[in-house]
Amino acid sequence: MEHVMKLKPNPFSRIKSGQKTIELRLYDEKRQLISVRDVIRFVNTKDETDVLVTEVKALHVFKSFDELYEYLPLLQCGYTEENVDRALPGDMEKYYSKEEQELYGVVGIEIALI
Repeated sequence: MEHVMKLKPNPFSRIKSGQKTIELRLYDEKRQLISVRDVIRFVNTKDETDVLVTEVKALHVFKSFDELYEYLPLLQCGYTEENVDRALPGDMEKYYSKEEQELYGVVGIEIALI
């Protein structure tokens, strides 16, 4: 199955360079349809003709970003050596509220460029 997700330029370029191999999302109905070996096309929100094609290697499902941040390597989730020491689960609340996290859970989608 193929899925399409939009990404802001910074995380998009991190996936493109190979630095980011885990995309963090709410585990809502749309993400629950994703399976290992599915294809995800990431579309750059700044230039929708800029697309990355990836394959899902693993799905890491957690109850919250608090839990996810304890277990997953944050350098693979988009943080850098310069900011990983300041990484907080609350960083994701600008995208997904605590209520949404409680309702759906969260997922780290491990990907590889095709």
